[in-house]
Amino acid sequence: METQLYLLHVVPFIIFVYLGFLLFLHPPREVLLASLLGGLTMGVINALVDLLAHYASWWHYAAIGLILQLPLPFYITPILIFGGLSYLLIWRFWHTRWHWLALLLLFGVPIVGFLRDLVDATVTQDSFLVWNNPILAGPLDLVLWLVMFYAGYFVFRRLAPERKSEPQGA
Repeated sequence: METQLYLLHVVPFIIFVYLGFLLFLHPPREVLLASLLGGLTMGVINALVDLLAHYASWWHYAAIGLILQLPLPFYITPILIFGGLSYLLIWRFWHTRWHWLALLLLFGVPIVGFLRDLVDATVTQDSFLVWNNPILAGPLDLVLWLVMFYAGYFVFRRLAPERKSEPQGA
């Protein structure tokens, strides 16, 4: 039931936020598709490692409505927000005076994702993610975030055309 409620209440909001950013960014079709494929790469890696972690007893999800021991609706966040939207913003700000923001996103998103998992699993214990062994799961989760974010970014950079610099007066 929890995954169904997430699908009903949270996923539409995530899609609404993503579409709102698309409305203002106006990325070309190639960039939009590249960001979605990069985000999908991130989500697939996340799901595969979560499945491996479940069977290796590193961590698991304690939610109702799991499919193959995975909360499939939960992966929309890494696909659209941590992946697709982050890649679009990095692309948008890379050759502008906001280059520092692109760098902050490039290095900050995987750290924020890991810190979110760390706080949820160990401090608040308020999420559906349960680390069976925090000493082992913590470093593995950090590596997971780094690998999946930069693998998705690699896919994005290979497919997305370079953005032209904005004029000096802008």
